[in-house]
Amino acid sequence: MTAKVNDGCISCGACVAACPEVFRFNDDGLAEAYAAVAPEYEKPALEARDGCPVAVIDIEE
Repeated sequence: MTAKVNDGCISCGACVAACPEVFRFNDDGLAEAYAAVAPEYEKPALEARDGCPVAVIDIEE
C-alpha cells in the first residue's frame, strides 16, 4: 500500500501521531508520507487517514 498527503494539510499532526512509521512532518511543517505502508502498519495508516480532520490522506493498494 502507498499513502499520500494531498494539498490542504493543516499540520495538526494526527497522522504522525497515529502512524509515525509512515507519516512525518516535512521541512515546511506539513505532514508527508515518507514510507510505503507495510502490512503491519496498514491498520494505523488507515486510522490516520480516517482521523484526518481535513481528509487529505489517500491510501492505495
